[in-house]
Order: sequence, then structure tokens, then C-alpha cells
Amino acid sequence: MLKLLFSSWGAEWGTAGLVFFVSAAVGRFAAEGMNTLQWCGAITAVLASITAAVAVRVWKAEPVKARIERD
Repeated sequence: MLKLLFSSWGAEWGTAGLVFFVSAAVGRFAAEGMNTLQWCGAITAVLASITAAVAVRVWKAEPVKARIERD
């Protein structure tokens, strides 16, 4: 189960869900009214979640080179 969570597929869908959740939360609180400091925090949260989603998709894992030790 943890392989799915830490796989590239899980990371991509997880960050996409994070962007959706953060945007929905910001929209809900924006509809109720927010002050300037809350708006700054909301913008930071949305940009951070988008940054995480982009980073997961852009930075691909480098292939691991196995080193064989001989006696």
C-alpha cells in the first residue's frame, strides 16, 4: 500500500488533490470575507500547493546506478 502512496502516480494525484482542496478552502473563506492578512496567507497557500504540484511533475527521479562490491 505504501508503494502506491509514494509512487509517482500517487504523488501526482495527491498534489492535484491538494491544489483542489486548498483552492476550495480559500474560496469558501473568501466568500465569508477575509482581511488583508488572511488574503496574503490564502494566496501563499494556493501558490505553495501549485508549486508542489509542478515540482512533482517536473523533477523526475534519476535512475539509480547500482554499485557492485567485489571481494
